[in-house]
Amino acid sequence: MKETSQVLSIVEWLRPREAAMTRPLGQFVRAESPSFEKTAVDRFGGIVAAEWRRRGARVKLLRQSERGDHIRAEWNPRGNRATGQILVLGHLDTVYGLGTLARTPFRLSLGRAYGPGTFDMKGGLVIALFAVDALVGTGWTPQKRIIFLWTSDEEIGSGTSRATIEREARRSDAVLVLEPASGPDGRVKTGRKGVGEIEIVATGRAAHAGLNPGDGINAIEEMALQIARISRWNQPRRGITVNAGVIEGGTRSNVIPEKCRVVVDVRAERAGDMRALERKFRALRPILRGAKLEIRGGFNRPPMERKNCAALYGKARVLAKDMGVALGEAHVGGASDGNFTAAMGIPTLDGLGAVGEGAHSTNENILIRSLRERAALLAGLLATI
Repeated sequence: MKETSQVLSIVEWLRPREAAMTRPLGQFVRAESPSFEKTAVDRFGGIVAAEWRRRGARVKLLRQSERGDHIRAEWNPRGNRATGQILVLGHLDTVYGLGTLARTPFRLSLGRAYGPGTFDMKGGLVIALFAVDALVGTGWTPQKRIIFLWTSDEEIGSGTSRATIEREARRSDAVLVLEPASGPDGRVKTGRKGVGEIEIVATGRAAHAGLNPGDGINAIEEMALQIARISRWNQPRRGITVNAGVIEGGTRSNVIPEKCRVVVDVRAERAGDMRALERKFRALRPILRGAKLEIRGGFNRPPMERKNCAALYGKARVLAKDMGVALGEAHVGGASDGNFTAAMGIPTLDGLGAVGEGAHSTNENILIRSLRERAALLAGLLATI
């Protein structure tokens, strides 16, 4: 009963602050932060860091030479006995290049906020700020140390941040990920596919297509046969997908091509299927006599399996019910930094960010009312885990 009344007090505290939440959202979205633009990401990171310093967090910039700096904000409110740690994950970078804002500016319309990065995932960064504000405003003190880790390269594979994420996760009792919710009903994500990228390079032998074609070995033909072979590995019902997404080869139409390259997107729901799929790629052999194959790459994010999310989802669902909200769950094909932590066996709950649509598109937007609802849910989780 006490928990229910505290959750309701959080909801009431946030209710009149819906409009206030759009102000930092607008500031965040107007600070463009493409993954590959370090200066821009760092400029936005400075804005986010200042917000956390105003809230009394101990902020540390984790400097990077080529990518944007990561931000670690430790919030340990007065009266907190700090018997453990909760890690909250999010990212500063977006997929949009500099100048996108001029074509699709931040705007509010009919209860929605539009603009590049609103949904994925600057809305989630705002939710974290107001979850902390609500806890302070209602006097509900978490009993664990809270680490907010905002990384700069999630959209491009988390190459510079993965080690930091995993280090903090090892110290944590739970990981909460502020990636966008799934669907218009705001489902959290209790499963994600593992994702990888495999490059196949076929080498043949060049020859004149008219004078001596028989002396050549056609690398494009070899690759076409290989693509037909690997396409049969798709098993949608098992959650296994194989997609040849990029192909390059040849020089001129009258030359038997010596080289061909294909980049394949691979996804799997289970770690065992991920490893089996990698083995099948490594076992590929040439089909045309004299051709050669080279296989590079593999899975770079392990699957996020439900078994490592179920308990946290159960807690979140109860809190949401106390708020008068039915909270569903979803399994999605995309990956996030939550894949890393769940694969380590750390209880992880993803999709706690804003509710909206149009990720990575010109129509990206969020439901403004979802900001306070999700802030209330996050606050409840931080205080009760």
